[in-house]
Amino acid sequence: MSERRFTIDHSADAAYFPIAPMISPGEPAENVVIERTHGSIILDFDVDGQLLGVEVIGAATLLTPQTIEDAEVLAQ
Repeated sequence: MSERRFTIDHSADAAYFPIAPMISPGEPAENVVIERTHGSIILDFDVDGQLLGVEVIGAATLLTPQTIEDAEVLAQ
């Protein structure tokens, strides 16, 4: 099984976990937002209803410190 990389942007307090091997710009056709007390979780789906990725807004609160540590940090 190949290792999937996910990213974190500390300045935006957001993380992105791609599910699909490649996601083209503008490809997500539907976003489902799950509101949490300290942020949001956004599920990105393609036109066929397949899950492309998961975005976490409020990552510092909603993710464990180990998860954040393992993320690829986007340039600040």
